Amino acid sequence: MSEIINLILSQGLDIETVYLILALPFIATLIAVLRQIIGVRSFGVYTPLVLTFAFWAVGIRYGLAIFIVILVSGTVMRYFLKNFRLLYLPRIAIVLTVISVAILALLALAGYFGKFALASTSILPILIMITLIEKFISTQVEKGIRTATILSIETIIISSAGYYLIVWDNFKNLILDHPEYIILLFIINIILGRWTGLRLREYFRFKDVIKHVDSN
Repeated sequence: MSEIINLILSQGLDIETVYLILALPFIATLIAVLRQIIGVRSFGVYTPLVLTFAFWAVGIRYGLAIFIVILVSGTVMRYFLKNFRLLYLPRIAIVLTVISVAILALLALAGYFGKFALASTSILPILIMITLIEKFISTQVEKGIRTATILSIETIIISSAGYYLIVWDNFKNLILDHPEYIILLFIINIILGRWTGLRLREYFRFKDVIKHVDSN
């Protein structure tokens, strides 16, 4: 590890905490690249970022299971409450209540079937994932269930990419040995901020139009 990291650790900080703090801007930049260059969509930058660290805390398999239960139970409850004339905040409170019961049932079932790693999941990553349901529901209301579902899937894809990056030992060793590489992120994001070209996804989406233009 670099001398800077060793100096920080000598002050009593945990190495995992230091690593995750250093990894955060790299994950944020990865999200920016996937959105700006590739064209993958998501619920902003914050949502896939915190979901990445929630996945890290509980593991990708259990994290996906918990998040899918949250999305499904939240969607079902939203449609159930659709015919009731309730204000937004009480409606969200009811949705969160149902989600809490659903998560509790999932953890109880996990314990029953011997999946103790899932049953003993920390409350913090679960709370992080539950708080994201409000964004999902508001997108359902504004843009419809299809758009909200697509955004959820692509958010999960981005978060999964971030998860596999932070659990990659070579990446961990790299930023602990060379924390100064974080300076490169400023350059990368400035370039991304000035990006005016088509996203990779748009090349596939509009390939017929592009061929027609090139042929003329």
